[in-house]
Amino acid sequence: MEHSKYKYIYGPVSSWRLGCSLGIDPLSCQHKTCTFDCIYCQAGKTQVLPEDRGVFVPTATLIEELRSLPEVSVDYITFAGNGEPTLAANLGEMIREVRRLRKEKIAVITNASLLDREDVRQDLLLADLVEAKLDAHAAGAFERVNRAMSGVSLEKIAESLKIFRQIFKGHLALQVMFMASNKAHAAAIAALAREIGPDEVEINTPLRESAVKPLTPETIAEITGIFRRVCGAGIKVRSVYEAGREKSRPFSQRATEKRRGKENIE
Repeated sequence: MEHSKYKYIYGPVSSWRLGCSLGIDPLSCQHKTCTFDCIYCQAGKTQVLPEDRGVFVPTATLIEELRSLPEVSVDYITFAGNGEPTLAANLGEMIREVRRLRKEKIAVITNASLLDREDVRQDLLLADLVEAKLDAHAAGAFERVNRAMSGVSLEKIAESLKIFRQIFKGHLALQVMFMASNKAHAAAIAALAREIGPDEVEINTPLRESAVKPLTPETIAEITGIFRRVCGAGIKVRSVYEAGREKSRPFSQRATEKRRGKENIE
């Protein structure tokens, strides 16, 4: 059944990384609002590159919507949506209020571009799981693939992730999106991932609607093997093709497609 009243909540979706995930979009903007303009993003071109954090959705409004949900069993409540969720200045407040209302674990999917900020780190420390993007090994590749806003660099992101790793008590995962333009750099990206020291690395390729073609299962298997050799036994490595997928049954198909593309897998 289609529930069009949900403006900030979408899904649940079947996620190869998170199981059954109920999404929260703390931005819910008409236009994609992000610090990156990744060449593979299923949400299309970034239309708003904000200069600072702001309140896009009042916390009380989100919680009111969350209270109105029908009974649903999910594994994670995931902050993601139509852009970079850490741009929401009330992200930490939202996480605290959701935790008071729900028992599920809370995840935040981020590009880590604002992780050098103390206020952003404090917000993310409230989550059970933080998934951060790492698609490049050097500045040139970072610029080609992620096309970040001015002032954001791969070096700063990597250093911020290392600092966050030392203080975060939850589960830290790095997601690496592979395509033709960065597949040759798998070993170098794996070495950078090893320096950061996450709990897990997730190897992905653009399987949702995208301007970039996905790599084959055989190529992703080769890349996954490289990561397992370079990262070592202390870091779990898994890939999208290794994972099973179940059909998603979202409350609002249109709201979910807006954030996830026509193929609803995370």
